[in-house]
Amino acid sequence: MQGTTADASATSRTTTEAGLAGLPHHPPTAKRVIYLFQSGAPSQFETLDYKPSLEKYAKTELPESIRMGQRLTGMTSGQASFPIAPSVFKFVPCGKSGTMISELLPHTGGIVDDLCIIKSVHTEAINHDPAITFCQTGSQLAGRPSIGAWAAYGLGTMNRDLPTFVALVSRGTGRAAGQPLYSRLWGSGFLPSRYQGVKFRSGKDPVLYLPTPEGISDSTRRRMLDDIAELNKHNYAKVGDPEILTRIEQYELAFRMQTTVPDLTDISDETEDTLAMYGPDVHVPGTYARNCLLARRMIERDVRFVQLYHMGWDQHDNLPDHLSKQCKDTDQASAALVRDLKQRGLLKDTLVVWGGEFGRTVYCQGKLAPENYGRDHHPRCFSVWMAGGGVKPGITYGATDEFGYNIVESPVNVHDLNATIMHCLGIDHERLTYKHQGLDMRLTGVEKQHPVTDVLL
Repeated sequence: MQGTTADASATSRTTTEAGLAGLPHHPPTAKRVIYLFQSGAPSQFETLDYKPSLEKYAKTELPESIRMGQRLTGMTSGQASFPIAPSVFKFVPCGKSGTMISELLPHTGGIVDDLCIIKSVHTEAINHDPAITFCQTGSQLAGRPSIGAWAAYGLGTMNRDLPTFVALVSRGTGRAAGQPLYSRLWGSGFLPSRYQGVKFRSGKDPVLYLPTPEGISDSTRRRMLDDIAELNKHNYAKVGDPEILTRIEQYELAFRMQTTVPDLTDISDETEDTLAMYGPDVHVPGTYARNCLLARRMIERDVRFVQLYHMGWDQHDNLPDHLSKQCKDTDQASAALVRDLKQRGLLKDTLVVWGGEFGRTVYCQGKLAPENYGRDHHPRCFSVWMAGGGVKPGITYGATDEFGYNIVESPVNVHDLNATIMHCLGIDHERLTYKHQGLDMRLTGVEKQHPVTDVLL
């Protein structure tokens, strides 16, 4: 397979240590990305999209003129009634702009002047796995490269002693048996496997089998790797499979990571003030708070793309209780990450993205009680926030109708969002392609998509 970027002259490019020749396509505003993916789909009604008019429609049926026959999931399509459920949580004005933010997110409210909140994101998928896969790879079908892999392929590495693309996973307390995640979400698809994300685990060994076995000296390990590399080079000369070269590179990276990973994951050098800013969970490996702190430490060391996944946002029932717990898991640490990056001078060239795979319905799933309700999947609109990396701070973009059901201003589909992320990295999403099965494949599909330039500085 030959890596290519398709430019005006359709010229093929070759991959170098720094990435593809000719990239970035334009001056980047972000060198690095941290994607805080909230798996399970946070409800926009209880977080970022304030809908006070819903109170007057409480318990009434969702008008057919609003739904317009749009598809529903199998979980609510058989309901005889679709009663509107206003949020039981209050919203408060935050920041200089007075942006309304849920009381469940007080720390996020404290950084709202650094955020660009997009309220008009929409997707094509209505169920979790295809929707998450679509957000991360640009396709509902498995097998495509993830956005982090595309960034690594196009731009290369900034620190040869750590992976270019890292994934971190945590599980929330809001719904312990939430939707599962699959390693293909941070995979390289049809790109060479050297570009796939490396998952860091919680616990003693963040990367499995990284330490040198007991009784083996560093010099012995080095000689062993040299011998294996020679065998692999000999095999490559006969077979020509580029994955053999990837194997050599990954052995070498793992050898270097024996020193860099322990230093990265040892947070004993963090100040008490910094640890307190992230909250008490920062002391527990594998939590969202610890992963946010590790993300900042990776960014300091020039890891290009850090992908956090936090499971448990799928509140089909008992939403007031479950969502409160999810927000408590994440609110303080998300805000601390933005503050921490800002005070270290890293936010200006680090793009932070927060959001899930789709939104939630305005109507209740199941029985609507005065203080209890659930919400089904809703792909028509949901909210995402971005910060740093060339994004305008302190603004909101796009709008939904008074029912929070349809977009009425500045729609942004998932491909547009991904194109915007790539644009901040200096990549023209239409020109970063890879020849696969006779087609020039790209992250954002074949439709005409655009970066959302209105939210960029």
